[in-house]
Amino acid sequence: MALTTAIRAGVALLALSAFALSYDALRQMAAASQIHPVLTYAFPLVIDGFIAIGIGALLVLRTAPLPARLYVWALVGVATATSIWANVLHAIRLNQQARHNGLALDNITVGVISAIAPLALAGAVHLYLLIARHHVNADRHKNEGHKPDPGENDGETATPLATGAEDEPRPTTDQAAVPAPRTGSAQPSLPMEQAIDIARTAPLGRGDRVSRRNIEKAIRDKGFAISRSRLDKVKDVLQAELDENSASTG
Repeated sequence: MALTTAIRAGVALLALSAFALSYDALRQMAAASQIHPVLTYAFPLVIDGFIAIGIGALLVLRTAPLPARLYVWALVGVATATSIWANVLHAIRLNQQARHNGLALDNITVGVISAIAPLALAGAVHLYLLIARHHVNADRHKNEGHKPDPGENDGETATPLATGAEDEPRPTTDQAAVPAPRTGSAQPSLPMEQAIDIARTAPLGRGDRVSRRNIEKAIRDKGFAISRSRLDKVKDVLQAELDENSASTG
């Protein structure tokens, strides 16, 4: 997090520096074009500001139809080319008029150096937006990863709904829904006493009666298999205990 913040701050500082360098050249070009002195300060904002906004629009429209993206690319390209051309022309004209007492550079070198500022501005804005978007996506994925699984608490929250009809007489086709253990199953079987002990931990069903489905789930959650006949015996034992306790307390 700290590294990402530092990188974003550095990219923002780079963009501001490049904007300042390009701003000075574009303002002087506006003044040389006989634009009103007050409005010369707005001229760089129109060009370089359009570059920044256009790059942001490209990221927003990354899933838009191709013609729309090509149109925005064309606008950004024209604005970038205009900024580079103005910066290069400004540097070359000043280089031609200057009297060199120290290091003298030819016009091509001066033009290339002056083109760095608008290119750096466009690149810095693009980098900043990419980092910001990646940070937002990473946070969203992290939050989604911590959401509880809807099926985690089925054994607790779904008890009243899941234990309705199995305690009442059901057709043969409904009882067949309880799967019989398969030969060679990877789940080991368990003794009757242990099955009863595990079944006592299962929640009761509707009407505070023993639930066959909850018993089966508790046993299978422990990694054991149980046949339908043994499951019925376990249920009958627990129901008898429950009825006896209810009678004694009543």
